[in-house]
Amino acid sequence: MQDNQSTQNYYEEQAQRKYGEFATKFQFGSNPSAEIWNGRLAMIGFLSALVVELTTGQSFLRWLGLM
Repeated sequence: MQDNQSTQNYYEEQAQRKYGEFATKFQFGSNPSAEIWNGRLAMIGFLSALVVELTTGQSFLRWLGLM
């Protein structure tokens, strides 16, 4: 029962945090901060691949030499 109570307290504390607090720390594990950073890095990677395709006229995989 104690473990369930501490888990509930954790979620209540997290629910009270403002959105900006999640993105200020780089934390490992499954938490909102890590998910935000993962999304940001994925967007940067996608944008980079798009820029390579638009500037070179080749697909990203062909530009890497994988195809």
